[in-house]
Amino acid sequence: MHIEEVCRLLGLPPKVAEVYVARGIRELYPPQEEALRSGITEGKSLVLASPTASGKTVVAELLMLQVALVRGGRSLYLVPLRALAGEKHRGFGELFSQVGLEVGISTGDFDRVERELAAYDVLILTNERADSIMRQRPGWFFKGLELVVVDEVHLLGDPYRGPTLEILLSALRRERPGLQLLALSATIGNPGEIAAWLGAEAVVSDFRPVPLRKGVFWEGALLFPGEPPRPLEAGGRADPLVALAVDSVKEGGQVLVFVATRRSAQAAARKLARHIRDLLEEGEKTELLGLAGEIQGDVEGRTSLSTELAKVIPSGVAFHHAGLPGGHRRLVEDAFRKRRIKVLCTTTTLAAGVNLPARRVVIRDVRRYDPPYGSSYIPALEYHQMAGRAGRPGLDPYGEAILIARSEDELEELVSRYVLAPPEAIRSQLAQEGALLFHLLGVIAARYVRTMRDIPAFFSLTLFARQFDPAELAGALRRGLAYLTMEGFVGEEGERLYPTDFGALTARLYIHPVTAATLRDGLREAQRRGERPALAFLHLIAATPDMELVRVSSRDLPELEAFVEDSAGIWFLETPAFGERGFRRFLAEVKTAQVLVNWIEEKTEEELYIDFGVGPGDLHRLVETADWLLYAAERIAELLGLRLPEIPRLRRRVRYGVREELLPLVALKGIGRVRARVLYDAGFTDPGKLARTAPERIAALPHFGGKLAENLVAEARDYVRSYFGAR
Repeated sequence: MHIEEVCRLLGLPPKVAEVYVARGIRELYPPQEEALRSGITEGKSLVLASPTASGKTVVAELLMLQVALVRGGRSLYLVPLRALAGEKHRGFGELFSQVGLEVGISTGDFDRVERELAAYDVLILTNERADSIMRQRPGWFFKGLELVVVDEVHLLGDPYRGPTLEILLSALRRERPGLQLLALSATIGNPGEIAAWLGAEAVVSDFRPVPLRKGVFWEGALLFPGEPPRPLEAGGRADPLVALAVDSVKEGGQVLVFVATRRSAQAAARKLARHIRDLLEEGEKTELLGLAGEIQGDVEGRTSLSTELAKVIPSGVAFHHAGLPGGHRRLVEDAFRKRRIKVLCTTTTLAAGVNLPARRVVIRDVRRYDPPYGSSYIPALEYHQMAGRAGRPGLDPYGEAILIARSEDELEELVSRYVLAPPEAIRSQLAQEGALLFHLLGVIAARYVRTMRDIPAFFSLTLFARQFDPAELAGALRRGLAYLTMEGFVGEEGERLYPTDFGALTARLYIHPVTAATLRDGLREAQRRGERPALAFLHLIAATPDMELVRVSSRDLPELEAFVEDSAGIWFLETPAFGERGFRRFLAEVKTAQVLVNWIEEKTEEELYIDFGVGPGDLHRLVETADWLLYAAERIAELLGLRLPEIPRLRRRVRYGVREELLPLVALKGIGRVRARVLYDAGFTDPGKLARTAPERIAALPHFGGKLAENLVAEARDYVRSYFGAR
């Protein structure tokens, strides 16, 4: 079906067809055509399960265009990750702006509900952001809303992200029974069951515009089911990974290498760099040297981790993982898309993130360490997610997903467990009591349930209720409600249930009830103390389930144990003694607090990486979470009537990574921790002194230029005028 015919079918203006033709899309693929003929253009819901690169996003785009331009309605586009939200926002914004539509995005500030979000024709939200908005029941949320697109719907089966998506979809269907849903996935083992739960049709296809071949590398040859072995010219090399990468790059392809750990990604990149560099053209080497220089020139974001990245990039190789600064990850992604980087070594997290296809995907590691259970095989669904990255439409004649066997027994295991196996069926993860407790408070605070009888009625809408014994869910709900009542989150009057002020605030802050109870108890203890060190407040937030803790290695134990012994009595919470259950977690909480203390004492990112093993990307997430939890602590203290003025100051210090004397300076635009320290040490200790200074004096300081200095002095003068005017 030609795109012009599609647009006529949907009632879209000719301009839409012109935009798609300009993007190189002239005809629909079979699954796209089947999806559009399934009834979604008349408002029916659909689960579309088809491989990566088969055009699922185009189906969503066309339907969202119809909703906006023909039906006059709004669409939500739900994604599991912020990185994916950003990628979709850029792509949709470029497309929709050409036909006069606006695309919005919101991924943070869980307790804020911005009314202006209702103005967008398409609004991109992470699942957590959408759930937090729904809890507050803003009147604008459903106004004009006709379509919800759920990207990566297979994450319903993820233990961490799945429960939020399941509750969100259940709440959406309860609040708006006729709401149209379009659920997308490349790897879903039970699409019919998921479609039945959502009241939708299912379109299932194995069509790929670029054929995908799945096989195993064994004894120097590629083995694909039903085919004779294909020896590689470089197959005799001692390292299979090198052989596979060199073979593909020689043929003009790019390679994605998936490994289990960050260190493995870095080690693989170092090894491959020695072999790939000689395959590059001189022009490519020049471009890559420029990219390496850009990374090295990033003064504030440069660490030895980024230096290591810059060393391998001139060889056409890079690594990518969550420890790198976000800006450096984006540079690597962009260079890979532009085919400058030939081989990218990454952890499996990239498989669920941004779209980076390659001709050959090598999945070196299929086992992962999962404490406390040990090493285990990754799910087949995860393998299919990684394998689906192979093959770039318009660039590759085929895609290959290759596993590496180290023995004949392992060869058979890999073929049966992955190559020939379908992805597992999606199973609800809602029964985990930590997740259930969080969402039970959410549905009570949102007033989805108002009486005891409403609880089973609401949860009967969930996927869990369809797949598991209702008695199991009922028991978990009883235990959860008992905890929420005992801890003062929920009140009862006969059959009536209602959120207390504490419960409503907890739900609005989008923190776990155990986090709120921990903060409440710790803050009350802090109020009783005369001495309240920053370390104790930072340990308090680290002791909550919402904080991702810094890893503690066996090498850390002696020093941490000695520190804890010397620091006895400063903590706001009761702490386990040496050898007691929970002591190892307590040490991880202390180490996490130590990282944050060093951060606000202005230790550099490089020092934190060397001393604690925390990469810049990890530090960014840690600081972001600490900022959120300190804000929650501040709000809870206000509710309880506690006077703890240290918390807002500590929160600002954490946000900017500065000592207290720099807080007035970092309030100015464009001034981070590095420039603030330069200004302070030069005698410019507050905005008032900057306002009385000639810009030329500022421009002469390190990390400042003429334009920045002029803007800074002007802003300081405005700041001083507004300050004295306000007084």
